Amino acid sequence: MDERILRILSNTELNKIKNLNILIVGLGGVGGAAFESLVRTGVKNITVIDNDVFDESNLNRQLLSNRSNIGHNKAFEACLRAININPDILVDSKEMFLDESNIDKININQFDYVLDCCDSVNTKILLIEKCHEFNVKLITSMGTGNRLDPSKLIITDIWKTNNDPLAKKMRSLLRKKGVKYKVKVVTSTENPRKSSSGVGSLAFVPNCAGFFMASFVINDII
Repeated sequence: MDERILRILSNTELNKIKNLNILIVGLGGVGGAAFESLVRTGVKNITVIDNDVFDESNLNRQLLSNRSNIGHNKAFEACLRAININPDILVDSKEMFLDESNIDKININQFDYVLDCCDSVNTKILLIEKCHEFNVKLITSMGTGNRLDPSKLIITDIWKTNNDPLAKKMRSLLRKKGVKYKVKVVTSTENPRKSSSGVGSLAFVPNCAGFFMASFVINDII
């Protein structure tokens, strides 16, 4: 597994990657792609949190989903997939919805990086506050639904986002809490398509957002 990696990275860089301790919250389209990337890049310590199960609606975009795991918990299935890719990996899967009632059960300060890929605005705000409190690096995903162009994805500060209703909502909530510090996010500058039937998505943008997040973490570390 290391052979191709060592053609582009040094042993020192790869060892840094292997020694990372990563938390991923949410294993849908964005989180599943980020998880897959980090596993295949050699990260050996990953904790994943998701209380959801796979269903047929996930098959069009979520890398971790397939017909054989419909109805199975996403965190548990991610663990099985990771071991099939790298038997030496240590994945701690937590089948839970992260919120104020249980976040203190997660030792946030043990992690080198937190990847917030969840859909809950309250959980996102909570992770931003906790990571700031413990000085843990965080990157969080903004809206990827109703978009078609992955080339419009960027990584920036939440206070500099445009055309992202989720980021706008979060900025408002953060201001109410008096939060002024920088928050690294992956966001799309593409205007989301309007839909009367709810939020839709294809594989392109969510997965690329997850790849962006994983790439940002790895490049930051090395």
